[in-house]
Amino acid sequence: MVSTMSGALEIVARTDPGLVREHNEDAVFVNPARGVVILADGMGGYNAGEVASGMATSFLSSALETSFFEPVRGAADGRPSASRCLEECIGQANTAIYNAALSEPQYSGMGTTLVMALFSDDRVAVAHIGDSRLYRLRDGQFTVVTHDHSLLQEQIDQGLITVEEARFSQNKNLVTRALGVEPAVESEIHEYDVLPGDLYLFCSDGLNDMLPDDEILLALQTLSVNLELAADQLIQMANDNGGRDNVSVILVKVHHAFPESPDNK
Repeated sequence: MVSTMSGALEIVARTDPGLVREHNEDAVFVNPARGVVILADGMGGYNAGEVASGMATSFLSSALETSFFEPVRGAADGRPSASRCLEECIGQANTAIYNAALSEPQYSGMGTTLVMALFSDDRVAVAHIGDSRLYRLRDGQFTVVTHDHSLLQEQIDQGLITVEEARFSQNKNLVTRALGVEPAVESEIHEYDVLPGDLYLFCSDGLNDMLPDDEILLALQTLSVNLELAADQLIQMANDNGGRDNVSVILVKVHHAFPESPDNK
């Protein structure tokens, strides 16, 4: 089963330390030919966040290559479902980061948020942990696909504060889930249909903390014909508004359908 991905996805990735942080603890990985997108925002002192996010992207990209793209002998369809594969790979990555933190005192308590996707057969499987986000722009409708795992989002869900009030809260960086902090972690995984013309934005909170969604949307609508320029502009806008955190952006534009090839089923 091989997706006809050739030319279907245009992907641009950018990551920037911002104007305040000394180190960039974000990490990104993309593979347009495989339809793989990974973004991680690390946390922990003494550069441990940088280690955690780097481990997440490198481990997950490698694990997906062997578990999803290499045929499995004896499997009825040649490979597991995209969602199941993401769940298994994330569990393995969590264990690897957690064990690394246990074995190296300077990495104690390190962890990372995660938002990742696997585009296959005109669908996308999305997994996330923490407050890194996925947005989708489709036919003029701009939607937050993921739901933050954060104290702030819980307060919004409970009606304790409004979305506007949340923008000025002091609790922005308190996540309720993170990869690698505990022996096990629950990732939130969903699958969605993908349509030609869709534009997906993956980002760390260094973007949406600095910019309201309507400004992000305006930049995407204005510059969507040039993804390189759009990504650069979003980074610049976040920095112009203070750049208080590392900021990472991955843009994915769907140019045409990518159904499974019947010759390879």
